[in-house]
Amino acid sequence: MTQDEQISFNVLKTEPLLVVISGPSGVGKDSVVMGMKKRGQPIHFVVTATTRPIRPGEIHGVDYFFFSKDEFAEMIEQDELLEYAYVYNDYKGIPKSQVREALASGRDVVMRLDVQGAATIRELCPEALLIFLTTDTEEELVERLRARKTEADAELKIRIATARKELNRVNEFDYVVVNRDDQLDKTVDTIEAIIRAEHHRVKHRKVTL
Repeated sequence: MTQDEQISFNVLKTEPLLVVISGPSGVGKDSVVMGMKKRGQPIHFVVTATTRPIRPGEIHGVDYFFFSKDEFAEMIEQDELLEYAYVYNDYKGIPKSQVREALASGRDVVMRLDVQGAATIRELCPEALLIFLTTDTEEELVERLRARKTEADAELKIRIATARKELNRVNEFDYVVVNRDDQLDKTVDTIEAIIRAEHHRVKHRKVTL
């Protein structure tokens, strides 16, 4: 095989992607990730660790890993987290070993993060693929947050104010996808199309952590 043929062959080899699904609270990150899981693609979906209370219908180890603040502090102390942040009076973080093992297996890795967490991952791994989820309008986002009825009035006001600021950070991401009401399948289709396209880049993203 000539050198040119070897180069051409290497171009066809794909690298596993580190995909971050992010956006303000209320845009539907959890629903989108759940929709992706149902497609049965060979993707590792990171389970986030959190100290917030478990919500009705959620399962420990499936939706999130639910820990006490003391347990979470121990994880920080032991350097077991890829990134973590204190958001809305609770901690959230990504277990480091989980991500590294999945990438080493050759699978794409998808994680859902708030905008602050996505910025941290971009610093740690510039080759990560960052996708920003949003709604058609700011008013629609505010209405979704109010309709959830999962927070007290004071916390809801903080979430709304934070979401409005986070909408202005879209330029920090690689792609933006609008998650419209009752069109979850289309949103998932778009994200899967982005991932497929990234695997066909001539210059692959090389993720190192």
